[in-house]
Amino acid sequence: MKDLQRQPSKTKARLETIGREILRHPPSDDELVFFHSGLCQLGLPRSKVSGREFFRSSGRAWLSIQAGYLDEGGGPVLQEIPYGAMPRLALTWISTYAVRHKTNRIPIGDTAADFLKLLELDTQGTRYDKLHQAINALATCRIHFGLNDREVDGTLISQFDAWQPLPDNRRRRWPGLLTLDDQFYKSLQKSAVPLDKRALWALKGSSLALDIYTWLAQRLHHVPSNGTKISWKPIRTQFAGEYVGKNASKDFKKEFVPALDQVKTVYPGAKVAVVRGGLLLQTSDPPIPFKPMDDDSESTA
Repeated sequence: MKDLQRQPSKTKARLETIGREILRHPPSDDELVFFHSGLCQLGLPRSKVSGREFFRSSGRAWLSIQAGYLDEGGGPVLQEIPYGAMPRLALTWISTYAVRHKTNRIPIGDTAADFLKLLELDTQGTRYDKLHQAINALATCRIHFGLNDREVDGTLISQFDAWQPLPDNRRRRWPGLLTLDDQFYKSLQKSAVPLDKRALWALKGSSLALDIYTWLAQRLHHVPSNGTKISWKPIRTQFAGEYVGKNASKDFKKEFVPALDQVKTVYPGAKVAVVRGGLLLQTSDPPIPFKPMDDDSESTA
């Protein structure tokens, strides 16, 4: 495995342990998760967005997210644009359930604690507030992305009962069920990318690492046999457009390279090298081997 000297020793050891497990044992059915291909290529924002719209592009692919309103009992309240690791993990779990069970009606537990347990996250500290913000943001945002004449334009979630404060004002009711927008659901069924849950959840502490992993999982098996070199400028545009100014590339690389090292540790088959001026991608097996599936059969994820 590649040198991970820039990473804290505990994180490095944990990722290396998971990487060895992934090398030795293919994922079980329960360890398969799914994410939309459009969001694999162009992820959600990683930090809080000022304003009501977020836009990102990469080549001919582009993504626009607009913040929405939610009535929490006292009138409409403008929500945040979803950002950070929590909405990525939540949307992965929701998408996986939709693909696995072929339904757009997603049960998310009887309580917020139940959903955090489904996400395999602890229920301590600020988790509840982060989950509240993430779900409300996902439920109300409008998303529009496209690639090669294929577009998705609408909401991610079409029905969601907002959390309402209980009389004691200490807890909020948990809706228990949400419904994915029909267009997004149909697009997800056609273009879901299978991922290894062990790798994805190992990277849950870094939104950038999560984005690199999902991008490589979708991208590497499409690379031509002679490889593809990508310069730092389009990589920065795709992953971190907020890096601008004289030292934009240098500042971005300081964060990107260690995150890439983390990803390669839990995606051992990824053939990616940092070279002069950018990255060299070479044809690699996807993290989940291709598996023929009958159109009428249920996914084994």
